[in-house]
Amino acid sequence: MSYRFMLNETSYHGSGAIKEIATEAKARGFKKGFVCSDPDLVKFGVTKKVTKVLEENGLDYTLYSDIKANPTIENVQHGVQAFKDAKADYIVAIGGGSSMDTAKAIGIIIANPEFEDVRSLEGTAPTKNPCIPIIAVPTTAGTAAEVTINYVITDTERKRKFVCVDPHDMPVVAVVDPDMMATMPKGLCAATGMDALTHAIEGYTTKGAWEMSDMFHLKAIEIIARSLRASVGGDAKGREDMALGQYIAGMGFSNVGLGIAHSMAHTLGAVYDTPHGVACAMMLPIVMEFNQEATGEKYREIARAMGVKNVDSMSREEYRKAAIEAVKALSKDVGIPEKLDAIKEEDLDFLAKSAKADACAPGNPKDADIDDFKALFRKIMK
Repeated sequence: MSYRFMLNETSYHGSGAIKEIATEAKARGFKKGFVCSDPDLVKFGVTKKVTKVLEENGLDYTLYSDIKANPTIENVQHGVQAFKDAKADYIVAIGGGSSMDTAKAIGIIIANPEFEDVRSLEGTAPTKNPCIPIIAVPTTAGTAAEVTINYVITDTERKRKFVCVDPHDMPVVAVVDPDMMATMPKGLCAATGMDALTHAIEGYTTKGAWEMSDMFHLKAIEIIARSLRASVGGDAKGREDMALGQYIAGMGFSNVGLGIAHSMAHTLGAVYDTPHGVACAMMLPIVMEFNQEATGEKYREIARAMGVKNVDSMSREEYRKAAIEAVKALSKDVGIPEKLDAIKEEDLDFLAKSAKADACAPGNPKDADIDDFKALFRKIMK
């Protein structure tokens, strides 16, 4: 059996790394950038940190900010036309998963116009050409979209999110500069951080996991567990560590997949517009409880990476419980709610069917049927 592992061509890490955007653009012979960034980042001057680098180096660009928190088909379609109008030849994606997912979809369609129907990209679409080159600059420490082959688009008409998995969409350059994350509000820091932890734990336990991906995921769990509380509290070192931890998690899960905590979170986001990281955090310990019998001894290593002491002296039941409780404690400490008011009993059938159909569901270590999904959703109902 063979395993494929894909990463960025180049990545930069550390304070001040955004200066290297100009270095890369010039070295690659790019002529005009299409800067994708959401309106809030533009409003609060975060995007300006990058456009200033472009301006100081004489690099032309057009700014595109028609991006929503859960990017829609319409956002992508508008972006494709805007890219054509700008006559750009590369994309600079600045933001969280929303900006990067929008950029990936735009880049794929420009390079593969036969997929202009955005819905045709769902799953593993057989695109032929690499997307327009993307330089990805994350402003949150959670999605790791800058190093993954995945993106998620919301179909508002059908009230669903769909996952696109395409090796052709990976950014050629990732610039992970913690200074770009310094202005994250506490709630966003907590939510995106728990999204990163969900990536790491689901990636470690997914059916596709193997030794190389395990290496990344365990290290990511360790970094996130020790850093997220401090990061939410505004500590600069905590935020720098989270920038690295979430990236490492992305290096792993992009190559082996996720599980039903993510498929359920996608559904909650599509139906109720629940922030993705919050939805992941709410579902993660519940799904861990559901999966525990299908994970062998992996929860012992999760517990160890989460900072639990004396795991080697624990029984299987004890270390599994310890791992789940450590995740619950971290989520609570950073202010994630345990229940979601919006869910109603009459919604459960649609939610369960949507979650089961999600592209992340097959990777879960334990298969879940419609009744299982309903029972899991009920656990976060008030």
